[in-house]
Amino acid sequence: MIVEDASAASSLGPALQPVRPVLDSSAMNETGAPMERPHVAAIDAILGKPFRVLDDGLVRVVDYMGSDESIVQAARVSYGAGTKRIHEDRGLIRYLMRHRHTTPFEMCEIKLHVRVPMDCWRQWIRHRTASVNEYSTRYSVAIDSAQKTPPGGWRLQSKRNKQGSEEYLDPARGAVFSEKEAELHALSRKIYEERLAEGISREQARKDLPLSTYTEAYWKTNLYNLLHFLKLRMDPHAQEEIRAYADTIGREVVSRWCPITWEAFLDYSFHALELSATERNVVAALSASDPTTAVEIAKSAGMLNMVDGRLAKNREREELEAKLRQLNLAVPWGM
Repeated sequence: MIVEDASAASSLGPALQPVRPVLDSSAMNETGAPMERPHVAAIDAILGKPFRVLDDGLVRVVDYMGSDESIVQAARVSYGAGTKRIHEDRGLIRYLMRHRHTTPFEMCEIKLHVRVPMDCWRQWIRHRTASVNEYSTRYSVAIDSAQKTPPGGWRLQSKRNKQGSEEYLDPARGAVFSEKEAELHALSRKIYEERLAEGISREQARKDLPLSTYTEAYWKTNLYNLLHFLKLRMDPHAQEEIRAYADTIGREVVSRWCPITWEAFLDYSFHALELSATERNVVAALSASDPTTAVEIAKSAGMLNMVDGRLAKNREREELEAKLRQLNLAVPWGM
């Protein structure tokens, strides 16, 4: 998109009219008045406010850049408020989200201060799309806090997912492990502090601290990458502890910061139901009251293989069955 320089048009002729890009500062701000950064009153109101997570964790907003308006501005490559009505801004943001036009969302950034157990932080830091500065236990004494598990909070290993959990241990048995956990925390901290008192270096003294020890960090990322983080870590399959942080960031921070984007994210991404081509064809057949065709489609995709007279385990089929139930469609093959 370009802006023509009308003053030179008559002398150079239509074929040679010079142009300047729309991002030229004089075209964007002809008065020379200072630009004002976008402010969001709802997020300004919680700057520095700690939102408590788990037993001793927290999330708080340190700084932010941009807003829903910034996303619209980037998408239109224009400058100035009030040129479009709010419902049109909402429509544009929803269009961008719906069609996965991601760059405008990258124009917004946020910096968070987080306090999180180290085992949870291990998962968090795998998202390599942020700038991070973490509390260093080489330079400073480790934070004297570790996540505690209540008697009713011990989860059992999932029988269907090797990296997941399901159901809870009986609280009476859990109380035994909570007591042992407290003993372990106390002993590891005692030994750590004894090493420091003896003059052992902090970088070595820390090596036997439990992964439940809290750490702190500044975490800065753009809105697009933050939404990707939230989609993965708010998912019911994510570990409960990091899900608690993701829920807090999404519902307490992003919903205030960019409410139109948050609404579109929930609608088109987090709560959306995605279908592969095979799944779409199965759904179409069932919607046409043709379960026989639906079964044949699933069978040709390798979802209905038999072992010892029973359906073989197949994760793709199980995921399709869950989607069919969400759509109130009967699973057309034997369970």
